[in-house]
Amino acid sequence: METETKTKYQAPALEKGLDILEYLSSQSVPVSQTEIASNLNKSSNEIYRMLVCLEDRGYIIRDQISSKYKLSLKLYHLSHQHSVVDELRTASIHLMEDLASEVREACHMSIIYHNKVMVILHARSPEPIALSIEQGNLFPIALTASGKVLLAYMKPETANAILKKDPDYKTFTAEQKQAFQETIKQIREKGHFLKESDFADGIVDVTVPVGDEKTGVNACLTISRLHTKSASHKEKDEELIKAMKKYAQKIQKKIGLI
Repeated sequence: METETKTKYQAPALEKGLDILEYLSSQSVPVSQTEIASNLNKSSNEIYRMLVCLEDRGYIIRDQISSKYKLSLKLYHLSHQHSVVDELRTASIHLMEDLASEVREACHMSIIYHNKVMVILHARSPEPIALSIEQGNLFPIALTASGKVLLAYMKPETANAILKKDPDYKTFTAEQKQAFQETIKQIREKGHFLKESDFADGIVDVTVPVGDEKTGVNACLTISRLHTKSASHKEKDEELIKAMKKYAQKIQKKIGLI
């Protein structure tokens, strides 16, 4: 039944157009109709009408000399008619409140803004005593768990460009920079980051990504809890990470990333 339903609601022409747009978005130089057809496993005749339609609607541009195609700025314009931050906040607020209620800890969402970590959303803990990181605050990239996770899931060239301008990273020794890059690598491998805060004493940060370089959305969820000597916190942190990843996936699904 599931296969029948999926087949029933397929839209071949739309899928073909989207395939073309997605392929062109991955190319750094204009490409020919033959190249597009070959990479999409289609015939040139099969995609000709779609290319004409996309060109007429202004989504792609054909070079008058080479007849090769590239994306126009129309998709960029359309995507910026609404705020990604607003979309994230709207999609995340109730889910983050559910997360805070489930794990009994406050949580916040951050993005990169002007080479700083900016908190864009905060959900309070139901407990009477909890650490709170309010939205709107700015923090250093290189000294925060959120900053490291955000860098880890950026395109390497973008992350490196940010670090070259970062005043804290510039003060690192060669050994510190090597350790920092190793941390970034481990974050990508594990899918989360847990560490005592480098920014403030007595705080443990637990951070997971929301989106990555492929999705075009780069945000993270963080729970900053007070440090205790209790051995039970190791088990609790494992539960925190599991819950946070679950809710990060729910947020991505709600904004259409998965």
